[in-house]
Amino acid sequence: MSTKTEHQAHQGPEPLDVHDPRLSRFDIVREGARRDDIEIVHYEEQVVPGSKAERRLTRTVASMFLLTGLAATAFLVVYIWWPWEYEPGTGGDKYYTPLLGLTLGVALLGVGFGILTWGKKLLPKEVSIQDRHENDPNVAESRKITGETMLYLADEMGVKRRPLLGISLLAGLAPVGAVAAAPLVGGLISNPHKNNQMFTTGFAPADGRKIRLVREDGRPIRPADISAGGQLTVFPGIEHGVSNKHADSPTLLIHLRESDAQVSREANQRVGHGNYMWGNYAAFSKICTHAGCPASLYEQQTNRLLCPCHQSQFLITDNARPVFGPASRRLPQLPIEVDDEGFFVARSDYTETVGPDFWERP
Repeated sequence: MSTKTEHQAHQGPEPLDVHDPRLSRFDIVREGARRDDIEIVHYEEQVVPGSKAERRLTRTVASMFLLTGLAATAFLVVYIWWPWEYEPGTGGDKYYTPLLGLTLGVALLGVGFGILTWGKKLLPKEVSIQDRHENDPNVAESRKITGETMLYLADEMGVKRRPLLGISLLAGLAPVGAVAAAPLVGGLISNPHKNNQMFTTGFAPADGRKIRLVREDGRPIRPADISAGGQLTVFPGIEHGVSNKHADSPTLLIHLRESDAQVSREANQRVGHGNYMWGNYAAFSKICTHAGCPASLYEQQTNRLLCPCHQSQFLITDNARPVFGPASRRLPQLPIEVDDEGFFVARSDYTETVGPDFWERP
């Protein structure tokens, strides 16, 4: 499209009466373009209406849209009914995320190729030249021209004489719309908090029994096992407590120095966690609240816990508040105490959600 300045614009023909019933829709569209100093110098159909080529292209585009509909429907079926909860072994839950990605990818590719083929092969070719111009003050005629232009564009799409395209487009895009809405209304179909699985870790008391903190080999931990300034990764002392079945449970048990412990207790008091520490010991989730990486690099001089994935840092003596990096929520603290045998136990489960917070962000 080329552009001319106003003083270079040539004098065009006399304006047509756009309300003249003898004018075709394309005549009105061409007149509207001319009033905007746009001259349509070339316009041609790419395929002959009713020809074998048009029917073949129509079937191709319709197939792409129908493929989109089938793939989007498959996405919904997988999203709603496919087993997704983790189970040890090689069960169907391992295919949940790959199937969601595959079906959604095929759906988007189908609609993309369908629209590209429609635009590149079925829509007419047009070449126009535009001059710079002043706005037309005639509102009534501009409104008439705009309306006819929009109707003409609908005619250009060829849906009326190619009904298969319209039907396939509707059949393809309706499931895509449902795909977009599925995560929003999914809670109305199946409760995402069923059995409270998103808020429960391996430290939840079982049958009224408080869960011990254990090493990776299952041995319980006494306070004397960690020197001042030291830390140890602990797990719930239950069956499969150190396996991926309880991947949300790894916890960092830290023995703070006396002065640091006092600061930490004061910080706990401010947020209503006055009984979460036992002596100079505090326990925080190792699951980074940014992307779920293991935040386990503890720097005892500054009392900062570093996540190596994206460099988020948490200040342990201030309720593990994020002080650097992309994390926006503090690490949840596990309430702890020592049982009658002198081993660490969890007073209760975590009282805040563990891990990345994007799924519950208001």
